[in-house]
Amino acid sequence: MKALFTTALLLGSSLVWTVSAGSRFSDRVMERYARPEKFASKPVHRSLEERQASFKFLNNKTQPYLVESLPDVPFDIGEMYSGNIPIDYSNTSRTLFFAFYPKLGDTVDSVTIWLNGGPGCSSLEGFFQENGPFVWQPGTLAPVQNPYSWVNLTNMIWVEQPVGTGFATGTPTATSQEDIAADFVKFLKNFQDLFGIKNFKIYVTGESYAGRYVPYISAAMLDQNDTTYYDLSGALVYDPCIGEFVSIQEEYVAVPYVQANNNILNLNESFLAELENLHQTCGYADYLEKYYTFPPSSVQPPLFFNYTSAGDCDVFDLINNALLAVNPCFDIYEIVEQCPLLSDVLGFPTELVANQYNTTYFNRTDVKMAMHAPLDVNWAECANGVFVGEGGPQDEGDLSLDPIQHVLPQVIEATNRVLVSNGDYDMIIITNGTLLAIQNMTWNGQLGFQQAPSTPINITTPDLVYASVFNDADNGEYYAGLDGPQGIMGVQHFERGLMWAETFQSGHMQPEFQPRVAYRHIQWLLGQTETI
Repeated sequence: MKALFTTALLLGSSLVWTVSAGSRFSDRVMERYARPEKFASKPVHRSLEERQASFKFLNNKTQPYLVESLPDVPFDIGEMYSGNIPIDYSNTSRTLFFAFYPKLGDTVDSVTIWLNGGPGCSSLEGFFQENGPFVWQPGTLAPVQNPYSWVNLTNMIWVEQPVGTGFATGTPTATSQEDIAADFVKFLKNFQDLFGIKNFKIYVTGESYAGRYVPYISAAMLDQNDTTYYDLSGALVYDPCIGEFVSIQEEYVAVPYVQANNNILNLNESFLAELENLHQTCGYADYLEKYYTFPPSSVQPPLFFNYTSAGDCDVFDLINNALLAVNPCFDIYEIVEQCPLLSDVLGFPTELVANQYNTTYFNRTDVKMAMHAPLDVNWAECANGVFVGEGGPQDEGDLSLDPIQHVLPQVIEATNRVLVSNGDYDMIIITNGTLLAIQNMTWNGQLGFQQAPSTPINITTPDLVYASVFNDADNGEYYAGLDGPQGIMGVQHFERGLMWAETFQSGHMQPEFQPRVAYRHIQWLLGQTETI
């Protein structure tokens, strides 16, 4: 797992449908994915001139970035822009790549930035499989429109960064998170000048290793003291690296996580007994008893897991290896994954063999041309080497307490609107580990949450995706009520500007696995709701 992390903390995962063979429900759901055109919105045939007449950001400067259509996307994509923008015009070889999608419907004065993690993983994954206007999920034959896209609520920009990630060009030079953040604020100012965006409320969001990126970039914006370009109004991080990642978010909480979820994981009793013994003798149980409290008892000691001296206490890797023996397709990003692994147009774990081009979507020449991406870049979902030097962020050397002790509190205190969330099916970033990290953070005058999270997240809105399946007249009353509320899908808690959200039945990529819940998260972040 450690080699996996240093290559890319966030890779991707596969969505598995488990349905009863021969059931009418399974037939209808699978028909949707075998014949997506039947359920997709009917295309509106308009001339390019008619489409562009309603575009909000189109002018002579932005015209070269306009995306008129995307290969294999079988409907009008609306107003979309993408391409490379220099970080500093004095050196145009160093660029970041973006996809920009204006809010659908009424104009708003907000822009939300999405960042995937890694380090070195492309934010085009978020665009194409999480919260973008259309999604092409693993195991499916074509993209479909996304009713839970965040572009329903805000202008969205997905940014491939730092240099060396995806289509972001140039030689990586960053040795720290501060370097990454400094590059980003320069890029963002150039982006805003290009699209005429000033005095917009800015929200910075992301997942996984972006638990580093988001607070550092947000803090760098605050340090500019310039609300014309950097009116930071909130931040959101999903399943984030925020504390001492290996110790707090993996090792110390791994055994209780397995014990709570063994009905899914299926480890035998003798191995569970071995794990419990290590949990006790390695001091993890005593640590949790002392520090995993509400309110917290005291500041936690500095930690850094040493695989040489503490290798016998590496319960996380013991668990991961055992789970791969039980389930060869086990995925620490989503513990309910089963064989076979589904093909994925983004190339992880396998390319979509049914695709006539038989190649990763964003590495296709026709896609690169449509998106104004550099043709000579070999795009991959995740890349190595976006930091330089030994012992730095790429080698886990920065996975200390710093974002919790410094930059994240700064962002909370400046905006009083920050959301941290974890999915319960995620084992690489464990829910209680993220909470344990929060209990070691001081913000707005107090250490940690004073009360344990307990308020339910109740999704009462009807399902938008499957209404056409559940309401099909041919099925009579068989599906009555199945397009209704989702129910209790998590736990929320708000204190002193920080919202905590635990998401049930979600793996690492929450907007992909629980889009209805993630939609509520972004509504809260934008100030449209008081609770999730």
